[in-house]
Amino acid sequence: MVDAGDLLFKKYSGPVPENELKMVTQKAQMIIEVLNLMGYDALGIGDDDLTLGKEFLVEISKKAKFPFLSSNLFDEASGKPLFQPYLIKEIHGIKIGIFSLLSPDFLPGSTDPRRKGLVIRPPVETATQMVKELQPRTDLILLLSHLGYIPDVELARKLSGIHIILGSHSPPMNLSNPQIIRDTVLLQTASKGMYAGKMDLTFTQKESGFYNVSTKRSLESNLTNLKNRLTSPGLSETERLQIQKSREQAEKTLGEVQEKNPFTNMILPLNEIIKDHPDIQKMVDEYKSKYPEPVKPVPPK
Repeated sequence: MVDAGDLLFKKYSGPVPENELKMVTQKAQMIIEVLNLMGYDALGIGDDDLTLGKEFLVEISKKAKFPFLSSNLFDEASGKPLFQPYLIKEIHGIKIGIFSLLSPDFLPGSTDPRRKGLVIRPPVETATQMVKELQPRTDLILLLSHLGYIPDVELARKLSGIHIILGSHSPPMNLSNPQIIRDTVLLQTASKGMYAGKMDLTFTQKESGFYNVSTKRSLESNLTNLKNRLTSPGLSETERLQIQKSREQAEKTLGEVQEKNPFTNMILPLNEIIKDHPDIQKMVDEYKSKYPEPVKPVPPK
């Protein structure tokens, strides 16, 4: 269970007002406690996670039972990584390398207070270094990307070796049928904690790429239709040749797909149907009792 950032604060529009600082701080702390209960494995850093500055983020990371990851975020004074640059986690005998990138474009200019005391190294250069370091030690490489969807696509085209990119910061989108570029699967769910993405992967062949099971089903259905059309009476020779050619191409594509690692991807809406964990609900209720939402004025008729 992982996240690619912008998890602790609302969308940044400027420094937090002094009278809201306690409320915002306690909400971020509550979120970390909730993620601990949920059993998170890793959190990538987003630009909005730096809303209260690097010192606050480093301090709150100590309360997490999972690592904060950032491969290209460095402390300006010491030159050292601000957080753990990557994580290697073994699951069912498969070694998974997880790293994280933050786009410097989301913290523009030296005047952005979130950038104070930080150096953000170039994402593509950092990704290349991470792949080089992780490849000999892992079977599968996962990037928690806070670059945006278009840069994710460009990175997948430029650099091989990243098997899965879990993206964020783009306009809200649910990629229920994720794009596969070269041998990289691009995953993404919409923002604000309204959805969860669940990927099930059968991983047996390290170098053979991936295919979406729904794509395979679509190919199989198309092939069945083509076979049925070939038996239709009244086909001209030209039509028969065209259908036969399409059938051969479909069989070839299906054969190529079946040599790869299959996965399914589900986007789950987190609505009232899903029961709240009682301990988490208690924390949320206590927070709301301390900081009730302001009542919105009723518009005049």
